[in-house]
Amino acid sequence: MKTSIFKTLAFAGTALVIGLSSCGNGGDKTTDANAANDADKQILGAGATFPYPLYSKMFSEYGKTSGIQTNYQSIGSGGGVKQIMNKTVDFGASDAFLSDADIAAMPAPVVEFPTCLGADVISYNLPGNPELKLTPEIIAGIFLRNITKWNDKKIAAENPGVSLPDMDISVAHRTDGSGTTFIFTDYLSKISDDWKTKIGAGKSVNWPEGELGGKGNEGVAGMIKQTPGTIGYIELAYAIQNNMSYAQVKNAAGNYIKPTIQSTSLCANGDIPADTRISITNSNVDQAYPISSFTWIILYKEQNYNNRSKDKATNLVKELWWMIHEGQAQTAPLNYAPLPPKAVTAAEAVLKSITFGGQPILQ
Repeated sequence: MKTSIFKTLAFAGTALVIGLSSCGNGGDKTTDANAANDADKQILGAGATFPYPLYSKMFSEYGKTSGIQTNYQSIGSGGGVKQIMNKTVDFGASDAFLSDADIAAMPAPVVEFPTCLGADVISYNLPGNPELKLTPEIIAGIFLRNITKWNDKKIAAENPGVSLPDMDISVAHRTDGSGTTFIFTDYLSKISDDWKTKIGAGKSVNWPEGELGGKGNEGVAGMIKQTPGTIGYIELAYAIQNNMSYAQVKNAAGNYIKPTIQSTSLCANGDIPADTRISITNSNVDQAYPISSFTWIILYKEQNYNNRSKDKATNLVKELWWMIHEGQAQTAPLNYAPLPPKAVTAAEAVLKSITFGGQPILQ
């Protein structure tokens, strides 16, 4: 009888242990599943400072309804290209479309598409904050260090009635690999043979000696604000947000144009190639602001890599789709120009080409 009781208790104890063990394993699986689900909703991007104010707003708004948390690191376009090349982020961002060399260096095929347009403005710090008018010749001359005084006769001739100080011109540029720099130097290479021959276009260039350097649009904007007599190039949104002066620029049609959302948008009215790699600086459209550009997001065409889940890839692509559609409502309030219809169509085609395991993510 005792033996029977002990056997019964022993069996019950074993069953309890097994039951607790089963509960523990079930809890671990649930925890693992929840952790995986949370990880799938964490998106990491890095790159251009040019669209940073806009992307911050877009990702915040999208997260409110989707539950997706996007961490965007504003490190410069060169850094964004490097990070996506190394597969350390889900997407890179650049104000310069990928060069042939960049594409060849990628470990797998990538795609890129524009998210909005912005303008590089020529900002400066002068007494009285005058709105100057600058020709392509003057801009190239200043950044080549051929024009070194604010009261230079060439500047004075374009700005009658403006009191220009007898002050040295200090020039500020980006020190990091920068799409903002690419836009500006691409423009300068189109309007100045001297610049094209001596300096050229790129995310990083060998600037003339004696110029000041700052990291990011934030760094250059800060340098201009803090140093009287300084001129530099920054994105329009940074100039407006920091209440900085910036110039009207004479465009290819011979008109002085103030950088605005409207004058920036006019540069992008043409056809967009399937790969979306297009330069729109120095547009010959009558009222277009000439130092304007798209900004791009870059990601891998095949998303099944580095043990990524299909859910994470789907979350990423759906967010990017939202950016070129509903997200465009955030552009104008932050002084960026929305994508024109042809650019949206091109971007849609790019996103529809992205796959997971060879199958399109967007159906």
